[in-house]
Amino acid sequence: MIFGEFPLQECEGLLLAHSLRLPGRTMKKGRRLAAADIDLLAAAGIERLSGARLEAGDLDENAAAGAVAAALAGPGIAARAPHAGRCNLFAAEAGLITVDADIINRINRLDEAVTLATLPPLSAVRGGAVVATVKIIPLAVSRTLVNACIAQAAQGAALRRLPFLPQRAALIVTEQSGESQRNYIAAVTSSRRRLEDLGSHLGLVQRCAHRTAAVTAGLHEALAAGCSLILISGTTVAKDRADTVPAGIVAAGGEIVHFGMPVEPGNMLLLARIGAVPVLVLPGCARSRRSNGLDWVLQRMLAGLPMAAAQIMEMGVGGLIRSPLEVDDDDNAPAPDPVRAPPGRRVAALVLAAGSGSRMGGGNKLLRTYGGVPMVRRATNAALASRCTSVVVVTGFAADDVSACLAGLQVNFTHNPEHLSGMASSLRCGLAALAADVDAVVVVLADMPCIHGGHIDRLIAAFDPAQPRIVVPMKDGRRGNPIIWPRSFFAEMQAVEGDVGARDLLRCHADQIEFVTFDDEAIFADVDTPAALSGLAGR
Repeated sequence: MIFGEFPLQECEGLLLAHSLRLPGRTMKKGRRLAAADIDLLAAAGIERLSGARLEAGDLDENAAAGAVAAALAGPGIAARAPHAGRCNLFAAEAGLITVDADIINRINRLDEAVTLATLPPLSAVRGGAVVATVKIIPLAVSRTLVNACIAQAAQGAALRRLPFLPQRAALIVTEQSGESQRNYIAAVTSSRRRLEDLGSHLGLVQRCAHRTAAVTAGLHEALAAGCSLILISGTTVAKDRADTVPAGIVAAGGEIVHFGMPVEPGNMLLLARIGAVPVLVLPGCARSRRSNGLDWVLQRMLAGLPMAAAQIMEMGVGGLIRSPLEVDDDDNAPAPDPVRAPPGRRVAALVLAAGSGSRMGGGNKLLRTYGGVPMVRRATNAALASRCTSVVVVTGFAADDVSACLAGLQVNFTHNPEHLSGMASSLRCGLAALAADVDAVVVVLADMPCIHGGHIDRLIAAFDPAQPRIVVPMKDGRRGNPIIWPRSFFAEMQAVEGDVGARDLLRCHADQIEFVTFDDEAIFADVDTPAALSGLAGR
């Protein structure tokens, strides 16, 4: 490239060094001047211009920036059209950005003419966010330099977008007597927003006393509901591994992985695990939506990166977070409604809990425990943990006891006074209580204690509101439960009689069934007798 000032008559093909304002128009920097441009400039009285002439093997700034950016693009990261010597790379979808600093530094060391800037490593981004920018400093560079940049980019993944892996999360909020509602609202609001921003789902929210046994019971319920991530917001922050909440985790069969982190705010976070399920005891700052150490842990964990004591201990460099408040916290605002389902896939849950369970030998069988949790509460928690838009529980026999067992859960109740006539009456009663805007209903039998939110979500994922079909779980050629019924079948379901549910409708509409294959026995495991319950407990 030859840069200099040239007589106007020699400027055809020149790359303009500086923008020029002419009467009625502007010629931008970097413009390649054509013969018509020379005539306009001459008419404006311009005699000399600064700019660059390309030599053999040169690329102009836009071509060079575009070529380097294209070499850096990869799965989930794409380049936009170059402009003014700059080409931005952006994330196609939300995720966590990893950066190979060695590759970036090697490119930047090649020549001052090419610069590459990125977001800080492990930045969380939304879809469409710019993650890096290539800027060519002069008006043109040699193809040799561009090829050298491309060769460095080929040494590895300089930029990667790790997608956030959606999780079904539970939040346990512990409370003391007389505590203000504001702490509960703040914990739910901030946790839900954090999780939904990362593509996960806060399905199950529980309130319990700030007691070790209550925390343990809440953890058992969250695990039974199929939650793959558990958050605990204590009424007071844990001060020791032996404090109330950590002790409850250990009593539930968990282990404390790490307590504390070199990030401020967020020092008091505690990481634990129960089997493969991570449990996060939230620091007090987590009730705020300001960035804190919890965000870092969630982002990296949900992006599939390892998260243990070593990773937390390495967060200290840069761990003093001083970010502006992006949105106002309002402790007095009501907790937002959960985003439970994609638009057009409004599936309500109907938990049938009206039967007397006469073969169980006295009492209400649904209040019998499996894994330390009453069966009716397990079934209801499974529905709450799923992507269902609402949960309706049909009561009948011992209705007051069932309602008391479900106290504190965000469900609606409807009572079936004709429950002795069989399941069909409960089905009719429950359908009548559903919201008018639901697209379908999943019928959950309260005596199937092995069903969890993951089972229900797989059925919801198979339901297509554009072509609504009955969605039925299957294993080894056998149909199971629960079953999703589109709204178009509600009228026929309300006409069913007896104690067989909608079994006859499945036979009548066999050609309108979408089967979903499962690999476990949960879709068959119901409890009608003490022997059946003992058999499940022994599995």
